[in-house]
This record gives sequence, C-alpha cells and structure tokens, in this order.
Amino acid sequence: MNQLVTTSDGSHTIFVPEINEHYHSIHGAVQESEYIFLKNGFNFCKADPINIFEAGFGTGLNALLTAVRCIKEKREVFYTSIEKYPLADDIIRVLNYHLFAGKEGQYIFDRIHESEWNGMQNICGNFNLRKIKGDLTSDHLTGCYDLIYFDAFGPDKQPEMWSRNVFTKISGITAKNGILITYSVKGDVKRNLKSCGFDVHILPGPPGKRQILRAIKK
Repeated sequence: MNQLVTTSDGSHTIFVPEINEHYHSIHGAVQESEYIFLKNGFNFCKADPINIFEAGFGTGLNALLTAVRCIKEKREVFYTSIEKYPLADDIIRVLNYHLFAGKEGQYIFDRIHESEWNGMQNICGNFNLRKIKGDLTSDHLTGCYDLIYFDAFGPDKQPEMWSRNVFTKISGITAKNGILITYSVKGDVKRNLKSCGFDVHILPGPPGKRQILRAIKK
C-alpha cells in the first residue's frame, strides 16, 4: 500500500513499497519540483503561449506549481500530462501541496484533480490542462511541445520509460529548440537523448541531488 511521507521542506510525497521508490525527493518534494521543472525548465523556456508535455502526472505537483507560476507571470500554458496509474482519491485528498501554492492553491489543486481525463480543459486563468490516462511506452503521441517535463520513476525502477524507443517518441513531439528537463543524468539516458536529436547539458542539482539534465532539441 502506498504510504504518505513528509519530506524535509514539509511537503508530502508518496512511497511505493512495491518498487521501493518515492514519487519525489525526500529532501523536499516542492523544493525539488520548483528547482528542476520550474527554475530550470519553465523559466528557461521563452515560448508564449507555452505547450508543455509531462511524462508522469503522479501527484499533480508539477502541474500545480506550473499553474501558479503561469498565473503570476501572465503566460498562457497548455499542459498535457500522461499517467498510466492515476492515484486514488483518498491519497490525493491528504496531500498538502496547497500550503506551498498561495491563497488559491487548494482551489487550483482540486480543479486539477477533478478535471476529466483525456480532454483539454481550462483550470484557472491562463492554465489549460489535458490529462491522458495512458502508457507512454506503447501509446501514440501527438502534438508539438516547447517544454518536456520528464518525471517518470527512475531508470533503475522503470527502465522501459527511459528507453531509446520512448525518447524517439518524445523527440517526435518536441519543437525545434524545445527543452526537455529531468532529474536523471545516467549514462544511458544521456546517450538515448543524444541519439534522438537532443543536445544534452548537465546542471547542478537541488539539495540531495548532485546534478540534473536539460536537453535541447536540435
């Protein structure tokens, strides 16, 4: 059974005993997402409107933080996320991410999770969300995206998610000069991205993580 865990910055993550893995860093779930996906992904991408594709919807934390940021900065976002195993409502209800997302945090978080699957919907302000219930390894992907949040479970836990086959699909939906941001810097990940048309750059990581990876589509 999945277990709720409080990380070092006070925000929650979820531990999955079956694969011995947490959804986020135990050194700070919100801190990690803000640093990797917002600071080094969203802030780095200059497209406006910005089309984002997320591999691994999970708890919806990245979507929430992106929604808050796009409203604050008045950037229009079309956010698509794919998830094979959506979390149960009883777990979602106890997550405390709204405490880190401003006065509208709870409302936005609820809207994100209450939105129907498989259709683009306006959540709030300039933030539009499409959640796809599907399998990244086998489903056909469509669209053209300026920014990829690659936030699957780690390569040692779900190697099929980090395969050349998957990155070929991701490359096919990434715009020229589009950005892929992820936390893994493993050799196979770098090699697969390079073979699929990305320039790979290694960046300093957040607390508890020495390095992260940002790739640019050639």
